[in-house]
Amino acid sequence: MEKNEDKKVAAVKEKSTVKTVEKKKRPNLFKRLWKKIKELASECKKITWPTFGKTMQQLGVVLLVVVLFLIVISLFDWGLSFLLKLIRPETASLLSDSFGALSELIRPL
Repeated sequence: MEKNEDKKVAAVKEKSTVKTVEKKKRPNLFKRLWKKIKELASECKKITWPTFGKTMQQLGVVLLVVVLFLIVISLFDWGLSFLLKLIRPETASLLSDSFGALSELIRPL
C-alpha cells in the first residue's frame, strides 16, 4: 500500500518537474511576439487586392441590389397601404401624415 502511494507521489513530483522544464523551454514573451509579428508581415505580403475595375464592378452590383430591394419594399408598402384604404377609408388621411396618424390613434384611448 505504501509503495503505491510512494509511486503516486513520485509520479506527481515528476510531472511537476516536467512542467517546470517545459515552462523554461518557452522563449521570452517578446521573442514570441516578435515571431508572430514577422509571421503577420509575411502573410500580409501574400494578400492580393482587387483591381480598381473589379472594385467598381462589385460596387455596381451592390448598388443595383439596394435599388432593387428599395423598389420591392416600396411596392409592398404601396400595395398594403392601398389595401388598407380599401378596407378602412377613414384611415386614408392618417396614412399621409405619420405624426397625425399617431395622434389620431392615441386620441380614442
